[in-house]
Order: sequence, then structure tokens, then C-alpha cells
Amino acid sequence: MTLYIKDATFIDWQGLTFKKTDIEVDQGIDGGINLVDVIDLKPGDRSRVLDAKGKFVTKSFGCGHHHIYSTLARGMPAPAKTPENFVEILKYIWWNLDKNLDLDMIKASALAAALFCAKNGVTFVIDHHASPFAVEGSLSIIKQAFDFIGISHLLCYEISDRGGEKIRDAGLCETENFLKAGNQGHVGLHASFTVEDDLLEKAVKLAGKYNTGIHVHVAEDLADQDHCVKNYKKRVVQRFSDAGVLDLSGSILGHCIHLDEDEKKTLKDSGVWVVENVESNLNNNVGLTDYSAHGSNIMLGTDGMHSDMLRSAKSAFFVGQGTEGISFPEIYQRFRNIHRFIKENRYRGDSDNNLVVLDYNTPTQMSQDNFLGHFLFGIESSHVDSVISSGRLIVENRKLITANEEDILSFAKEMGNKLWKKL
Repeated sequence: MTLYIKDATFIDWQGLTFKKTDIEVDQGIDGGINLVDVIDLKPGDRSRVLDAKGKFVTKSFGCGHHHIYSTLARGMPAPAKTPENFVEILKYIWWNLDKNLDLDMIKASALAAALFCAKNGVTFVIDHHASPFAVEGSLSIIKQAFDFIGISHLLCYEISDRGGEKIRDAGLCETENFLKAGNQGHVGLHASFTVEDDLLEKAVKLAGKYNTGIHVHVAEDLADQDHCVKNYKKRVVQRFSDAGVLDLSGSILGHCIHLDEDEKKTLKDSGVWVVENVESNLNNNVGLTDYSAHGSNIMLGTDGMHSDMLRSAKSAFFVGQGTEGISFPEIYQRFRNIHRFIKENRYRGDSDNNLVVLDYNTPTQMSQDNFLGHFLFGIESSHVDSVISSGRLIVENRKLITANEEDILSFAKEMGNKLWKKL
């Protein structure tokens, strides 16, 4: 059964050209689209026609760095001690939360996160997961939840030495089992200051074995650099470069705030990718940076704070005006760079048949010439009307149609209460 979109204004996501057209959407993970003059349905044809009259259709969105395990954190109890620095934020909030997750909570987190992504027009998610006392099977549970909703993904488990050898080795095992089964994913590491040399070496070898990259937080706070210099006599980027992390083209380095000029040049010359998460950085008070100095391989993430990439783009733009004088085209490029990352590294799930229908009733004209102004100051996630993922309609008229929203949120609330009691 073919899906057609009728009477659309199609916006090419690269050239930003506008065209009034009907759209034929191929099904499947590697499918494309065809712009057609007329939808010619024969009698008995069961093809689906989606009416987009007065609406705009363009490529859907992607998240370069998510933490679905934090989904149940919204409104959670205050920590036992008020954190006074970034390491204490991790210790008293996030490491306390992830240690209390079980597999049911992970399932609820993944289903709810996938629901929110879908309704925000996000059809591809790169996730960085942690649940040190529920490691085995965690990646498969997340995969199943995202597949159920209809969201493509690139997953990893956040391995570190902070929980001891048993938990570290469980993370390595979970990662290899997931990749060995043919799933696309990264080898995940937490950060330099929680990863010892033996683990770093094993992680790089594992990533090379399965032709993927490392996904790791880098210099999110100065504490990461201080620890690295004290214990390894080098800065974080140099340590990762020496270990081979930067030789893996699919590697993603999150945050990268506290880097010196040599480190920025190293990243720029390496070809690896940096993910910007400015809202999280502001929330944790860890600082800001000029991302333009890192090169062109910059994409945007949410760091688990939410699943709204339009919101992330606006925040990065507003902050970037002060830190790097960022332009309209530059922030839009970062917003769209995830598509280039996926294509260059031959990951699947982001073909042309991933689309978002925007019901954007603008009070002023929108065209190729001023689209970026509307992108930054007009278009919101609330304008996402329908979403197509790998040729499959997953959101229609602002309602998830692949699963029952009420059931998902009810389950999430139940698991959230269970988690909060443990906290």
C-alpha cells in the first residue's frame, strides 16, 4: 500500500526551494519520495492519501544526543544533598537515578521518549543509555520500544569504571551482544574521568570490530580536564586521540566545552563529530563555547532534557549569537547535519521518506528567501501535524497512530512513581 500526500507545499530541506505538489512516498527503511503532478488511483487501490492542503512538507528531524533514561525524571524528588558542582550533580541526581532503573522503567522511558520524539517530528534518535543495575537486555528493550512507535535509532550503552569491574564488563557484553546481532549502534563511554585505560582500549577495539564509533562525553566540565591532566598527563582530546577514538569516523563527542586551541584543531582535522547541547550546559552551569572553532562536523542534541529539536536549534542560535556570532544558515546547517552524519557513516533509517507535515498558519509569507527567519522565529513543534518515518505514517493530526498514547503515558506514570519511591 502506497502513501500519498496531496496538495502539499514541499520544502526541499537542502536547497529550501518551495513547490506545490503531490508526493508519492515509498515504504521501507531505504525508501524515497516522488513529486507527482497527479495522484492516479485505480478502482480498488488501497493506497492511503494524506491531505496536506495549506500545509508544508519537509524532511523530518533527528536528535544527535539523547538520554532516554532520564524521561521519568520530570518532577522527581529533590536530591538528598543540593549539588555544589557538576560532579555532584552527576553523583546526587543522575547517577542516583540511573542506578535505580529496572527493565520495566527503561521500557517506559523508551516508549514515552519515542512518543515525544514522534510528536515533535523527530524520526531518528542517537541515544546514550545508562542503567548500571539493569544492563543486560537494556539496549534491546529500547530498540523494541522505538521500533514499536516507528522511530529509527542509533543506540549505545554508557560504559564506565565508576561502578566497578562487574558493571563495566556487563556494559561491554551488552554492547557486543547488541552489535553482534546486527543492530546499528555505537560503543558508548561515559567520560574520560570515569573511564580507565583498560576500558578505553577495549572500547576502541570493540568499535573497530563492528565498524562503528565511540559515543562519549568530552570536557563537559573542567573537572574532566583536571582529572585527565592529573592522572594521564594529557588533556582529554589528546588522550582519546592517542587511544584511537578519533580514527573512528562514526565517533560522536558530546559537549566539548572546555577545550584549548590545540584540542579544537585536533577535532577539526579528525573528521569526528561534536554534538552541541546548550540547554543542558546552561542548566548545569558548566559553561559555553565557540563551536565554530571545532570545524563543520557539529550537530545538535537535547542531552535528555526533552525531545524537541526545533527548541534545541533556537536555543543554540540564541546562545551562539553571543559565543560565536552564528548566522541563520549556520544554525540551520547544524540542525540538519545529523542527516550528513548518518549518510556518511552508512547508518540506516534516515532516507528521503522521513517527512514532517507542518500546519503552520503564518501571518506573513514564507518562501525560500525568508524560510530561515520562519524556522527560527515562527515554526514550533506545536505546528507538527503529521509525521512519516521510513514511509510509515506514525503521527496524524497531532495524534500518534502506531500506539495508544494514553496507555504509554499511564505506564510511564506508574514506572515514574515506582522510581521516585526508590530515590
